[in-house]
Amino acid sequence: MKKIDIIFSAVCGLSVAWIALDFAPLFNGAPGRMTGWIFFVILPLLSIFGFWLTELVGRKFLFVHQVGKFVLVGAFADVIDIKVFQLLIIFAPFSSFVKAISFLAATVIKYWWNKHWAFDPSSSLASLGTSKGQGKNLWSGEVVKFFLVTLVGLAINVASFHYFGKIDVGMPIKTWTELCIIFSALVAAIWNFCGYKFLVFKK
Repeated sequence: MKKIDIIFSAVCGLSVAWIALDFAPLFNGAPGRMTGWIFFVILPLLSIFGFWLTELVGRKFLFVHQVGKFVLVGAFADVIDIKVFQLLIIFAPFSSFVKAISFLAATVIKYWWNKHWAFDPSSSLASLGTSKGQGKNLWSGEVVKFFLVTLVGLAINVASFHYFGKIDVGMPIKTWTELCIIFSALVAAIWNFCGYKFLVFKK
């Protein structure tokens, strides 16, 4: 594993722990938040270990390694999605519109990391800014295709969020909203992975 793989895996684990902390009281009551710090130890370690496994299998099946990276990028971007949504909904109580904005914010993160990491295993942070012709690709066909794939993903994400939000599961609104964001992101992720791999970042 490269250093960047370890660092980003750990960061993703920490970001997921941040979200997991919100759900701790559901299982342990109020004390759940007091012991929630355990998430910040276990999840980064699990994230690194899980990525190591996908890298091991990926030596024979590149697809598996790409899926591992895609999942980590998606997890990190989903945290951005959730937290941006929670911030904006305070000022603009229009859930579908705010959800679209938070999704697009997360998409910026996804594009950069998917392009330079998930679907380009040979790249490293040290070489990203020095690649020849990188500036010329800013408005290339790749970006256009990424934008189109993302628009479809946005429609799937928002539609799924709207559908899940209509379901009454008896949970606190804040908790169920976070789960709806996660569920809708998972649904959209299936389309996004196929679109990015076979249409946008294909080699």
